[in-house]
Amino acid sequence: MSGCAGGETRPAGPEAGAPGDRLGSGRAAAPLVMVIGDSFTAGSGPVEPWETYAAETARELGWQLVTAGAPGTGYVNPGRVGRTFLGSFALELSWRPAPDLLIVSGGHNDRGVSPGRVGQAAGILLEAVRARWPGTRIAVVGPIWMTPAPPWAYEVRNAVAAVAAGERAPFLDPIDRRWGGDALLPDGVHPTREGHVRLARWLVAALREHGIGRDVR
Repeated sequence: MSGCAGGETRPAGPEAGAPGDRLGSGRAAAPLVMVIGDSFTAGSGPVEPWETYAAETARELGWQLVTAGAPGTGYVNPGRVGRTFLGSFALELSWRPAPDLLIVSGGHNDRGVSPGRVGQAAGILLEAVRARWPGTRIAVVGPIWMTPAPPWAYEVRNAVAAVAAGERAPFLDPIDRRWGGDALLPDGVHPTREGHVRLARWLVAALREHGIGRDVR
């Protein structure tokens, strides 16, 4: 697995900054949740996008889900697609009506980058989200490793956690979790379908510890 691609932000309608009822009938829609991430979120190998931990979490909690990002990307690493998480936010999400919750999940691909740069990039991203969608809740998931993480990954984790704390966003940390041998694809990096199911179970429980579940508002 392995810069900001800014992109033009489209004008948004009156709902752009305020989550809420999208049916216009007095009946609230299911919560709209967006996730920015890397290949763990987008899907890799035999795992399709609708089979990832993000999709499994949305099914469990009854969310409407929109995912953004691409394999190999990170807060600083633009990957082969040439955009960081900030670029994915600008191009794929920022022009949409505000979600009830945004989850930023990543850091695995920010190897070879100083933790300070990763933290700075994470801060810029969260500030951009706050400015665009002031009413949206934010949660941050640290780097996901299906095997024991290398030392640098903990430094990235700590930098992102500090930024999340500064933004008063829940930080959910999977780095020391053990997922089981059948949770790992032969590439030695990515989750199997069962691995994604286990990731989703962990994420649902972690979110609920912060009061985020079926009702995220």
